[in-house]
Amino acid sequence: MSSTASPDADDLRERVDAFLAEHDPATTEPLEFLRARFDAGLAWVHYPEGFGGLGAPRHLQSGVDKRFAAAGAPSNRPERIGIGLGMAAPTVLAFGTEEQKRRFLRPLWTGEEVWCQLFSEPGAGSDLAALGTRAVRDGDGWVVNGQKVWTSMAHEARWAILVTRTDPDVPKHKGMTYFVCDMTAPGVEVRPLRQITGEAEFNEVFLTDVAIPDDQRLGEVGQGWQVSTTTLMNERVAIGGAAVPREYGMIGVVAGLWRDRPELRTAGLHDQMMRLWVEAEAARLTGQRLRQQLTAGQPGPEGSAAKLAFAKLNQEISGLELELLGQDGLRYDDWTMRRPTEVDFTHRSPGYRYLRAKGNSIEGGTSEILRNIIAERVLGLPGEIRVDKDVAWKDLPK
Repeated sequence: MSSTASPDADDLRERVDAFLAEHDPATTEPLEFLRARFDAGLAWVHYPEGFGGLGAPRHLQSGVDKRFAAAGAPSNRPERIGIGLGMAAPTVLAFGTEEQKRRFLRPLWTGEEVWCQLFSEPGAGSDLAALGTRAVRDGDGWVVNGQKVWTSMAHEARWAILVTRTDPDVPKHKGMTYFVCDMTAPGVEVRPLRQITGEAEFNEVFLTDVAIPDDQRLGEVGQGWQVSTTTLMNERVAIGGAAVPREYGMIGVVAGLWRDRPELRTAGLHDQMMRLWVEAEAARLTGQRLRQQLTAGQPGPEGSAAKLAFAKLNQEISGLELELLGQDGLRYDDWTMRRPTEVDFTHRSPGYRYLRAKGNSIEGGTSEILRNIIAERVLGLPGEIRVDKDVAWKDLPK
């Protein structure tokens, strides 16, 4: 293979085997192992050389991951650093400078630095472009003031991807700028938001005169909407298009209950069980097709459909589980206030699954907004028409 040729599956197998021969997972310290794996280009194989990859086809990543897992290699705990892996990394790769890529990507992938996402605000959730958090020029940097909300992992994060308003005098989609924010900087305050589950998995973040150097800006000034769109498209694929085996997650839990407790079954519940099992399998296969499409480029609006299906299914499946369990499903095991670092649906109680699934249709883009994206960008339907009360119906476009 020439030095400029893209590695194929055989090349990657040889590279992984050679790496494992030099770095025994049983004797190598986990962080040292992960750093070396990144440096060898075996972290994200489709990323460029020097940034954790080898410029290989994206679909070869799963084979590399399976080979490392089979050898007992340490994990970077993707459930803990999912925002960094699924949203921050592809945005830094697409819009970051060479210096930014070298600074952020390696500790992000190894899990040394956790990331969070400062997008939503109390008055700008689904309509991100209505945000009010201001970034004002101050010499060679910026001063940021505002409030963000529903921020997962803010209590653990070292860095945040932050979108702000830098020009209030232009149309709202054009006056936004995107930054990397140091969560340990003076003026950053994180407060827990206790949820219906009893836990505070989310946070609200207050930014008061937070100084951000200009070299922590991603993209050009005023390009924040374009940069944010890249983040959001990757987020929805990360939530709804992950590679999973059959009967993974919630459907596996309920299918297991169905098989183990035949006394709970009724004819009506049988119909619901079969319908949801088929829909879950269809969603899984659709996610597999979506990942194959990603090998050709950046994620598109199709990820919105995957995320929409994920939310709907989780809510319906958790509801079926409570119906199966009857009064036993109404018990809630623990209301202790915690600030977890990951969401675990499969090893919690039925009550927790039911309550936590309610948030799936809000986080990562509300289901209402995702339906608009699907209608306009996937199906090609016309956008919403806002009609002034003085405009006659005959004057509307046909």
